[in-house]
Amino acid sequence: MSATHDRTGRCMCGAVTLTARGVPDEFGACHCDMCRRWTGAAFLATAVPEGNVRFFGTEHIKRVQSSAWAERAWCDLCGTHLWYRVTDGGVWSGNFELPIGLFDDTAGMRLVSEIYHDVKPDAFAFAGDTKKMTRAEVFAKFRPGHVSKEQSNDTI
Repeated sequence: MSATHDRTGRCMCGAVTLTARGVPDEFGACHCDMCRRWTGAAFLATAVPEGNVRFFGTEHIKRVQSSAWAERAWCDLCGTHLWYRVTDGGVWSGNFELPIGLFDDTAGMRLVSEIYHDVKPDAFAFAGDTKKMTRAEVFAKFRPGHVSKEQSNDTI
């Protein structure tokens, strides 16, 4: 089981800051097409319950409904990614997936899982042993209830 810590963070320009309670020391990587396009690489994030995160400078937060079930947010001044969040009430709902790069201190954090591992570029290779799930395994375990079989090839 992962330990948790209270952490602070901010976007690149400092217009948006956050405090988060109970941030897990474990984080994961998502290699889906959408996350790679959004971040330019794998999306490295940890899940924190929505009630444990407080954002400041919210007037600078912009959001987009990036799929039928999730949104992404960023700072409108510097473009820093702030979260990925499931919005449909599915299995992953109730958490902010916060990029680990937001945190002021990442001491003790470690990569433990990778999803969409079967679609990652060959050049992406992380050191250490991680739990890996393919696209099909992710959708079989976490597929939002309203996603049709035809949409199962979509990204998160």
